[in-house]
Amino acid sequence: INAPILDAGRDQHSRVHTRPNPGFLERLGETMGGMLVGVCLFIFSFYVLFTNEGRAIRTATSLDEGLSQVLSLHPDMYLDPQNNNRLVHLSSPLRTSQPLYEPNYKVAVQAVKLKRNVEMYQWVEYQESRDYKENGETKTETTYTYNTEWKSELISSRHFDQEIGHINPSAMAVESVTVVAPEVWVGRFSLSKGLIDQVNNFQTLQLGGLPATDPFLTVYEDHFYHTANPRRPEVGDVRVSFSYAGLSGEGSWPGPAQTVSVVAMQKGDGLTAFRTRAGDTLEMLYMEELTAEEVFAKEHQMNVMKTWALRAGGWFLMFLGISLTTRIIYTLVDWVPVLRELVSVGLKVFALCVSCSLSLLTIAVGWLFYRPLLAGLISALALVPILIARSRAANKKYQ
Repeated sequence: INAPILDAGRDQHSRVHTRPNPGFLERLGETMGGMLVGVCLFIFSFYVLFTNEGRAIRTATSLDEGLSQVLSLHPDMYLDPQNNNRLVHLSSPLRTSQPLYEPNYKVAVQAVKLKRNVEMYQWVEYQESRDYKENGETKTETTYTYNTEWKSELISSRHFDQEIGHINPSAMAVESVTVVAPEVWVGRFSLSKGLIDQVNNFQTLQLGGLPATDPFLTVYEDHFYHTANPRRPEVGDVRVSFSYAGLSGEGSWPGPAQTVSVVAMQKGDGLTAFRTRAGDTLEMLYMEELTAEEVFAKEHQMNVMKTWALRAGGWFLMFLGISLTTRIIYTLVDWVPVLRELVSVGLKVFALCVSCSLSLLTIAVGWLFYRPLLAGLISALALVPILIARSRAANKKYQ
């Protein structure tokens, strides 16, 4: 049963959906479906944890190998053929042959990338739901609120709960696009596509008092508006802004060339990816002046952060998988008020202890072939949650 409730004071309405409370068999069926998902998450967590350790060790080994071989070059140094296929490092300003030009808006910037950002004024639907029980039934009240906002993506109003009065255009008059310089140099070397892709320090282009040559355009707050009144837009109006990354001009507007630091393999007059004996590729670019040691230190730091993030993600997947798998026990006793609360707490503690132990054991196995002593220490730590749980259970039994 759907019953709409209108709110005359705001552009929103509520809809109440009523359904009978699920029976025991229905709840049991839902729990069985959750068990299948839990088993999949549990298995996948082992894959995430185990492969993450191998990746972390391989990356750290590759970085140490690269640091031991890297050769720092002076940016004005001539191309030495003896350095071919060697890992090199240099810091120098970016350089491109000509500015990037946007003919429709008469914008030109000498940079590695120029991005045209397009937004359209559209209706946006927000939903907020709450469940409650009344007269032996479960009711879900969903409140729909409609606002008009500038959005870069096209929002389809056909899926709105109330499309009448909230219709968006079916397409944008202008599309967002990013233009990339065909050739980019650092010192005397041209950069590979992989290095150019790492130039992503986008900054908004300040239009200032730039006049609009098109009579249908209005410049306001660093945007080109396809409307005469940008302060009072209507649904369907479009505005365009520009951003750039990697300035490469010599003292030209809007600023000097950006100095970057690159670590890659010299191949002729180009810089490309270097493959290590460990199996990784080294192709690094930072948007600042750094020594070779500082570049590799930053890469090591990123590797550590990524490793711990994946460890936390793998543990959470395992905890969630165990919780979903053991949920059936709670379903079997959820008709007893006091017992279901005790079972719920017990299952959460069980999932926490088992997921912590198994996560540590999986990490230990990942390190086993590289650092056996550390793997043994981690394995010992993995037993701590289980021992604590057993000791607490023994104390409760004695009491």
